[in-house]
Amino acid sequence: MYDEDEDTTSYIVVINDEEQYSIWRDGTPPPAGWRQVGTAGTKRECLDHVDQVWTDMRPASLRARIAATTG
Repeated sequence: MYDEDEDTTSYIVVINDEEQYSIWRDGTPPPAGWRQVGTAGTKRECLDHVDQVWTDMRPASLRARIAATTG
C-alpha cells in the first residue's frame, strides 16, 4: 500500500512540446521529448503545481488548430 506521507522521494515537473505535464523522479533525466520546468519537491507539491498550471488538457497543436479555424 502506498503512503504519500511516507514518500520522501523528490520529484520534478516536466513538460513536452505539446505542453503536457508530468512528474519525474528528481535526479533521473526526463524521457526524450520532455524538459524540466523548474518546479521540484514532494509528489504532492509537484502534482499541486501541475493542477494549477495545466488548465487545458488539450495538446498545444490541437489548441492551435482550433484557434486557426475559429479566428
